Amino acid sequence: MASIKDVAAEAGVSVATVSRVLNDHPSVSADARTRVLAAVETLGYRPNAVARSLRTDQTHTLGLVISDVMNPYFTELARSVEEEARALGYSVIIGNADERPELQDHHVRNLLDRRIDGLLVSPTDGGSPLMLDAVRAGTPMVFVDRWMPGVAVPVVRSDGRSAIRDLVAHLHGLGHRRLAIIAGPAATTTGQERVAAFREALREYGLDLPDAYIGQGDFQAESGRRVTEGFLDLPEPPEVVFAADNLMALGALDAVRARGLRVPEDLALAAFDDIPWFVHTDPPITAIAQPTGELGRAAVRALVDRIEGRPPESVTLPARLVVRRSCGEPSPRNVAVDPVRNRSES
Repeated sequence: MASIKDVAAEAGVSVATVSRVLNDHPSVSADARTRVLAAVETLGYRPNAVARSLRTDQTHTLGLVISDVMNPYFTELARSVEEEARALGYSVIIGNADERPELQDHHVRNLLDRRIDGLLVSPTDGGSPLMLDAVRAGTPMVFVDRWMPGVAVPVVRSDGRSAIRDLVAHLHGLGHRRLAIIAGPAATTTGQERVAAFREALREYGLDLPDAYIGQGDFQAESGRRVTEGFLDLPEPPEVVFAADNLMALGALDAVRARGLRVPEDLALAAFDDIPWFVHTDPPITAIAQPTGELGRAAVRALVDRIEGRPPESVTLPARLVVRRSCGEPSPRNVAVDPVRNRSES
């Protein structure tokens, strides 16, 4: 990434002259201005939004960059963030990364330019130089749901390992032995963690997770459909597909139905990230529920603590298994139907 010094060298002027041009100062000659702007274009230089975000005055505005606004989990998360922020006297500007690292950084840069007081991010990957620069520059930041390993930023997240272990125990108790997973992006911490937890839980029951039973998804419905079609084409298809998020589960359900097959008779289905729709599918989907509303509220409180000079703390909340009827559960009377977890929390 080009620096202001690089621009000055390319244009043959001082750093101060570059700064004056970028700030539209009238004292710069037309020739110098032309050369600086040409150097900016040639080098692809962008002014340092991180440095400009450092200040002593407050705007009482928070930035929130979520991974996918179309995912009901993140929609609910954003809702709870906005409600808690408003209660604490802050407004929120939201950016949707659409699971694209470059779009994530675009929103982060713009939010820093808007002089926000602090930033909440659910990272689309683990290596954004812009966010690392922002952290090093002292920008108040909290990671929510996902995080960047090794970065000293408070993290507010749920612990899905215990719930995944409960799910595998539940599936094993139903007699299932061939279990597959539609994984989230390997670049995300949640994508990595859910596969690792699933594999570990299977190992406890003496079960393997062969490569053929790990499908690479992207937390969006189309990948769930594609991966499930691949599972169904295997010489020995799995008995259960565990989708590592709700949209991929819906895509998996579409793939099963498109083949004229049934859940759970032909293929059982479970999901991470419970959503209100799952009680209305046929059959209702067994899922792992995260305390989404409380995660959003806790993230705002941690960020406001950081902004207002109090020591922020990372928060980990438990996820839980909600058993319904998509895995061959024996009868409705044994099903714990949880209406809508988030509405009861909010």
